[in-house]
Amino acid sequence: MRNGIFNFIIGLTLILGLALSCKDKPKNGRTDTYSSGTIKFVSDESFCPIIEEEIEVFQSIYPDAKVIPQYTNELDAVNMLMRGKTCLVITTRKFTEREFKNLKDRKFLPVAIPLAYDGLALIVNNTNPDTIISIKDLRLILSGKVSKWEKLYPGSKLGDIEVAFDNKQSSTVHFCVDSLLGGRPINSPNIYAVNKSAEVIDFVEKHPNSIGIIGSNWLNDKRDTTNVTFKRNIRVMAVSKIHPATVESSWKPYQFYLYNGNYPLVRTIYALLNDPYHGLPWGFTNFIAADHRGQLIIHKAGLLPYRANMAVREVFVNNE
Repeated sequence: MRNGIFNFIIGLTLILGLALSCKDKPKNGRTDTYSSGTIKFVSDESFCPIIEEEIEVFQSIYPDAKVIPQYTNELDAVNMLMRGKTCLVITTRKFTEREFKNLKDRKFLPVAIPLAYDGLALIVNNTNPDTIISIKDLRLILSGKVSKWEKLYPGSKLGDIEVAFDNKQSSTVHFCVDSLLGGRPINSPNIYAVNKSAEVIDFVEKHPNSIGIIGSNWLNDKRDTTNVTFKRNIRVMAVSKIHPATVESSWKPYQFYLYNGNYPLVRTIYALLNDPYHGLPWGFTNFIAADHRGQLIIHKAGLLPYRANMAVREVFVNNE
């Protein structure tokens, strides 16, 4: 009799437990929390090095969490979020007014959270002696008004200027169109769109007359054991707001020059969230945006953390 009562109680407990677990499970099937579970998100491919570092540290701190990235171009990434294929996108722009309204009208709560500042780096072949350029000259190249190196640097023997981008739909292309050309299309006669940022470096290494445009986080990729950006035959150009460019007025996309405003090609990295469940996408985003460890990864990668608290010290070198 006692065994029968015991089995009845155990059976009832299991039934109640299953009922409660089904009741608590969200209708969308998600079971992730702020620091556990598994989610997929989408990132602009140009941020692959730094995103991989963020994932590695986040998952070491929260071993019950697994965040799986998909790297693609900016256009496809945002489209996936708008279609509900992902709740989180890492890119270089906010929601447009139309996108924001569309999501709000569908009873969502979209949020754009700034994470860091990144500089667009201009790279040339190591054999190119001309490594300073003004914003005005860069606009002339992208608009197609200048297509020969000798037009910018008299005496140059490099011939046609070939321009390499990571992807025709990338945030790099959009930045050049929106911020440099005022919305007008790129009209350079020798434009090459490869597939990834690493391929831009390959292209510039193989084409002495080329100029590549990539995110500066690729210049300091600690995860790349081959250290490609420093062993390859490339050089980083210094860019000037003043025309014509001089050595004194030109700056490279180093962290301090992003911080003090000297470097002109700066963009903000955003996390676009559309997650009313407030689960793991929020946890991972806040780790990057607000946790000192997440922001430290950005700092060590050579980018400028959005919540930067940089100590600047003057250093005097004694040449005696």
